[in-house]
Amino acid sequence: MELLTVTIEKPEDMNFILGQSHFIKTVEDLHEAMVNTVPMAKFGIAFCEASQDCLVRYSGTDDELVELAKKNAFALSAGHCFIIFMKDMFPVNVLNAVKNVNEVCGIFCATANPTQVIIAETAQGRGILGVVDGFVSKGIETDEDIAARKGFLRAIGYKS
Repeated sequence: MELLTVTIEKPEDMNFILGQSHFIKTVEDLHEAMVNTVPMAKFGIAFCEASQDCLVRYSGTDDELVELAKKNAFALSAGHCFIIFMKDMFPVNVLNAVKNVNEVCGIFCATANPTQVIIAETAQGRGILGVVDGFVSKGIETDEDIAARKGFLRAIGYKS
């Protein structure tokens, strides 16, 4: 077995969801979950098919995001993984809908942080072991940090 690190390539502030599923219709069902949750959603999805033709399947509403998803999914080429890139929205807007898609087995991360994916490669194929999402903690928040966090959440409309 060989351990590999694949860095997710994306614009700095771009959010994405990385997960694992189990069936060829995943890409269509994820597409439906996205547009049914956020009707004007801008996104790109790519899904690594890990049996039969073993193709990267894709869909989306934004050509640039679809291309980004295809490129990153192919770089991963790890089992039945999927990646969804989104614009003008946050993963929290769609995460429960994505998790409730019947084919979705689990979510590795939902983030805009720089992300590295730890891959195990065997003679059979590849699998995702986990992710490095962002950076090492630098300390414990202070009262000022708490006030800033609460202010930020209110400024972006997530708390009133």
